[in-house]
Amino acid sequence: MASIPTYPWRLAPDGLATLRQLRARGLRPGGQDVAAQMERPRRRRGPLVAYLYEVDKAKPVRPMTPAKWAALAKANTARRMCPECRRDAGYVIPTSLGICVTCAFPEEQRAA
Repeated sequence: MASIPTYPWRLAPDGLATLRQLRARGLRPGGQDVAAQMERPRRRRGPLVAYLYEVDKAKPVRPMTPAKWAALAKANTARRMCPECRRDAGYVIPTSLGICVTCAFPEEQRAA
C-alpha cells in the first residue's frame, strides 16, 4: 500500500477537507479514498490524525426521506424511555445510569 501525503496540523493545501468540513458544506466523500492526512503531535500518545478528502470529488449529502425522519424520531423516543418505570424521562437517559435519575436516586427525590 502506498503511503498517503501527510501534512502538519492546519497546514493542508486548499481543495482538501476533513469529514466535518465536508459535512459543513453539505457534502460527503462519496466513496472516494482518503487523499491525505494531517497529524497533530501529542505528548503522551501517538499523533492525532485527521483524514482529508478531495472537495471536488465530494458528492452532495443525501436528503432525509420521511421514513428516515420517522426512524430517527422513534430511536430518539426510545433513548428517553426509562426501562425501570417505563415513562418518558423528558431527556436522553444517561448510559452511565441506564435508568432515569428519579429511579437511580429515589432517596434524593423523596427529600426534595
